[in-house]
Amino acid sequence: MRQASITRKTAETDIAVEIDLDGSGAYDMATGVGFFDHMLDQLARHSLIDMRIRCAGDTHIDDHHSVEDVGIALGQALAQALGDKRGIRRYGACLLPMDDALVRAALDLSGRPYLVWNVDFPTAKIGGFDTELVREFFQALSTHGGITLHVDALHGINSHHIAEAAFKAVARALREAVETDPRKADAIPSTKGAL
Repeated sequence: MRQASITRKTAETDIAVEIDLDGSGAYDMATGVGFFDHMLDQLARHSLIDMRIRCAGDTHIDDHHSVEDVGIALGQALAQALGDKRGIRRYGACLLPMDDALVRAALDLSGRPYLVWNVDFPTAKIGGFDTELVREFFQALSTHGGITLHVDALHGINSHHIAEAAFKAVARALREAVETDPRKADAIPSTKGAL
């Protein structure tokens, strides 16, 4: 069973994350940050990873702690659910269009966290949501999930479309990477014998 449950409680946030890598993309998000919930819905739906996320955070200050800490907890849940990564495809990539936006995501579930982020937003906010938090989420996800992640916005004039295309592109790449490779279902996908 490739499932995980993570709880994380600090002075700033109280988070619970449940995931199932072999789900259908079912989602149930309640982070207190409406736009972020919408993005997490996309991440679950397009990765086919079932996700239930709850966050009570200090949003009276701003959304930063909630968004970053959800990224931390979700990354930890992914790492836990993957276990020794036996049988996974390991790599995934997606070139995703959304109206004016075109975003490329490529990732490696290597255990070596690294984020390359080439995404510029034409506005500082999407509604009340700070666009800089999109990078903060993916930085936390990459670091705590042990993921090498490259995200490049190749075009886009609408900040909402760029952000949503980024979440969907990462989701599609993640879907590919966590899938079981039927030709190597019992092997760890590395010449080192470990990831």
